[in-house]
Amino acid sequence: MTGKNLLISAALAALLAVAFGAFGAHGLKSVLSEADMAIYRTAVDYHMWHALGLALIGLLAERYPDARGFRWAGGAMMIGLLLFSGSLYALSLSGLRWLGMITPLGGLSFMAGWALMALTLLGMPKQPT
Repeated sequence: MTGKNLLISAALAALLAVAFGAFGAHGLKSVLSEADMAIYRTAVDYHMWHALGLALIGLLAERYPDARGFRWAGGAMMIGLLLFSGSLYALSLSGLRWLGMITPLGGLSFMAGWALMALTLLGMPKQPT
């Protein structure tokens, strides 16, 4: 996946985070219990923060196209978005509590994405000033 594709994915992920946040605030407030609304808000929060993280990874991948670690980091971040936020959205809307077993896999994917970004940066040679 190229840096440009990661940036496009980040923009779309951020767009969806805003849309899901607005839907939750205006369309679900009277439908969901307070506990389910808190779960939904957590999904939106992590969705937006990791969309921004994905954008950062995309910028790094654009700047350093030969550093494959950034592409791996972006992939891990996208999997995290799907598994973490996706499972929390589904759990809060459906009430199917077993979906909560998927959420930690998304959290691990997020952590892998951040770790891969850090390791890739650590392995890069120092740039001349």
